[in-house]
This record gives sequence, C-alpha cells and structure tokens, in this order.
Amino acid sequence: MDHNPVKRADDALEIIAFMLNDQQFAVRTTSIREIRGWAPVTPLPHTPPEVVGVMNLRGTVIPIIDLACKLGMPAAEANERSAIVVTSVKGKTIGMMVDRVSDILTVPASELQPVPATAGLATTGYAEGIFARDKVMICFLDLNAIFAAPEADSWETPNAA
Repeated sequence: MDHNPVKRADDALEIIAFMLNDQQFAVRTTSIREIRGWAPVTPLPHTPPEVVGVMNLRGTVIPIIDLACKLGMPAAEANERSAIVVTSVKGKTIGMMVDRVSDILTVPASELQPVPATAGLATTGYAEGIFARDKVMICFLDLNAIFAAPEADSWETPNAA
C-alpha cells in the first residue's frame, strides 16, 4: 500500500513551520489546536526525558513534550522565543515545545519529496517527506507516527470527570 501523501500535482498542504535546534520542521495545520507563547510548566518526576512537564490549558492538564528531544536531537532550552504548539492526535491533546514558530505555508503536494533512507527520521517513520522553501530544507513530520509510539501512552494525564 502506498503511504505517500502526494496524490495529485494540484493538491496543497497547509502547514505550520517551526524551528528546532536551527533546523526547520513542519506539520499539518489540521492537527494544530493552537499556538501559545512559552509559559512555565510543572515538571513531574519519573517521566521520560522528552516530557518537560505539564500545564493547565483552560482546565485540562496536558503534557508538554520537548519535540527536539523526542526526535533524538539535543534537548531544547526554553526561552522567551519558545512556543508551545498544542496538537490533538488520536484523541490526545499534547503540547509540543519548539524553539519558535516561523510561518504558516501552503505547499504544493508535488514539492514533497521522500526523506533519504540514510536520514534518521526516515527509519523512525516520523517524517512524511521533505521539501525546499527559500533554499532551506524543511522536514515534514507525521504527528500520528510520533505520538503513536508506545511511550506516548505514559504522557497522558487523567482528566477530571
């Protein structure tokens, strides 16, 4: 079965681009609930290294994940330019800490190329593809694959009934 998101040359992808460790990444806007400026989070003991902590989002406690760490990159250091990208994937609301949000773009699906097999993200299945924009390569991430990993279940926090 072909899992290539490119169906027709005239299809367009609405994406949000962001920075992690001086590299550009992007995800579909349809999976994003909101973008928030950095706010302190409450760290929790005995959590995986990518879990920065939790925050209260309008009465719901959500985990905040250091996306750089989750992708095998050096852990991010939160600062005033950091952002929390709140996403809803497979019924889970998760905040992703990113260095900064750079743009919201419409990209022709025909520009999306396969990730080279030698790239680490290709072997994890976390990347749907890669494309060039203004002479910069942007890795297009698959949030369903990232948050389907078995450890994602340990990030969930119980919601009050």
